[in-house]
Amino acid sequence: MNFFSKCSALAAISLACVTSQLSEASEVKLTAKAEKLAPYQQRDFQEEVFYFVLPDRFYNADSSNDLGAAANDKKRAVSRGGFDKSHKGMYHGGDLAGLTEKLPYLDNMGVSAIWLTPVLRNRAMQAGTSGYHGYWILDFTEIDPHLGSNAELKNFIDQAHKRNIKVFFDIITNHTADVIKYKECHGEDGLGWIVDVSKGNDCPFISMAQLANGKSYSPLIPKGDEALKFPQWLNDKDVYHNQGDSFWRGESSVRGDFAGLDDLYTQKASVVNGMIEIYTDIIDEFKPDGFRIDTVKHVNIEFWQQFSPALMSHAKTQGIDNFFMFGEVYSFEPELLSRFTTEAKIPSVLDFAFQGGMTKALVEQQGTEVLAQLFAKDHFYQTEHRAISNTNANQLVNFTGNHDMGRFAYALKQSPHNYSEQAQIQRNLLAHAMMFFSRGVPVIYYGDEQGFVGDGGDQASRQDMMPSLVASYNDDDLLATDKTTADNNFDVNHLFYRNFAKYSALYQQYPALRFGQQSTVYAQDKPGIFAIKRSHTMKVNDQEQTQELLVVFNTADHWEELDLLNSFKGSKAVYISAESKKEAQIAPLSFAIYQL
Repeated sequence: MNFFSKCSALAAISLACVTSQLSEASEVKLTAKAEKLAPYQQRDFQEEVFYFVLPDRFYNADSSNDLGAAANDKKRAVSRGGFDKSHKGMYHGGDLAGLTEKLPYLDNMGVSAIWLTPVLRNRAMQAGTSGYHGYWILDFTEIDPHLGSNAELKNFIDQAHKRNIKVFFDIITNHTADVIKYKECHGEDGLGWIVDVSKGNDCPFISMAQLANGKSYSPLIPKGDEALKFPQWLNDKDVYHNQGDSFWRGESSVRGDFAGLDDLYTQKASVVNGMIEIYTDIIDEFKPDGFRIDTVKHVNIEFWQQFSPALMSHAKTQGIDNFFMFGEVYSFEPELLSRFTTEAKIPSVLDFAFQGGMTKALVEQQGTEVLAQLFAKDHFYQTEHRAISNTNANQLVNFTGNHDMGRFAYALKQSPHNYSEQAQIQRNLLAHAMMFFSRGVPVIYYGDEQGFVGDGGDQASRQDMMPSLVASYNDDDLLATDKTTADNNFDVNHLFYRNFAKYSALYQQYPALRFGQQSTVYAQDKPGIFAIKRSHTMKVNDQEQTQELLVVFNTADHWEELDLLNSFKGSKAVYISAESKKEAQIAPLSFAIYQL
């Protein structure tokens, strides 16, 4: 009997009951789960359960690399420093050795693929904060010394593969670290941004029309920084747009500097070929299983039409037959998201529209029809790329929150509905169940399994799993635990961890949950029932068999009648998250899965 079952007599999980069950739980023995799956070399992308992690904030197993580059390393001097465990915008010491050491923790939760934020060498400090997150790349040929070495990354991948777990890299083609300055904004020597940080990103965007009329910036590289980037061609000012800062709309969205970062001129053939070469070399050296691509909508679509097929094809030459890529397109509109899987030829994207749907249904308490409306647009993703693969909504990447927008738990905490902790726990678990059992590939954001909440997005949602010294992290009231982020948060008995492990097991047990065509069975104009059917036909002993599952979610805070079960005579419950008073009811904020 699971936690929900034991605690459902009052139609809810009471915090007291949760605490009681946690105290009763004996130490769980860590078991390898991924070894039971198909070999990682053969496994389809749709079979994965992802864990998205910032290595710097996970676990520090090698304190010798906390400062990054060695003090006497002149080539990498700008990649040294920025270490301050008490500051949320600085390096905290997590590293690849730490991730390697904690692989059993991830394996035991059912994780089959790990997505790392960028691990290539960064500029350590920029405008008063550090590159702990990895998105300020200077050197595309080696690992950031704060995280370890190229050899340690290879060892991490080897150890993950031995456990049958895949590893995905987060990659960037839109920009590099901020090195290029403009005389008009930063002075003749380009050092104005250092003297006055408040003016560091105040370079208004200059449009193509303005350029044609003679208005432009005078780009320069401060003395001593002329050869900071690798490969060397990245030090040429002419391979960047140099049009000032993006304001996130129109032409500036593609040609402007992303918060001051040097925006690559991705319309140039030399840049396209150069970035393809950079990442084919990465594939050759490290043999990752795929890429998550950053800031996709800030790069022209023509770039992706060349880049994506080239990398997918090259990976196959290296024996990585199931190499896969998905992009970050920060939009909540399927019509726009789907352009990048169809027109741009990227196999998949992060489904921000799904995240928006979860927020509407479970944070804002809109009717479940918002979910039906979301999934009714899945046809936009259906196409065929002969050079890549078929694309469809089952390959979309589902998530509830992330390192930019913040955690789903934070959205619940901030809701004007003023949810109790009990309600926050239930709604958080239900959101993750929807993430696992709706079409798409689930991604657990690191720390969510330990009840992390945060104070917002960006730095406020990037807490430490290891004991933290950041005051604004440590004052959080974590969900379903008495711990804070000042503690070591790798508790395999945590309510969320244990339930995510169950969700992973269900996801892996039933092919229809991974590959099944989804159709909406029931939705309504208020909180309550949302029911979907997942149907998948497969060959078993040379005969076709169809597996059909009915997944029912209750987004209301009261019991709901399940009259729709009358339409599915002979259905068998395979999982009920909260026991019902009678067969044709479903408990508040719970879900059930039936085999038809």
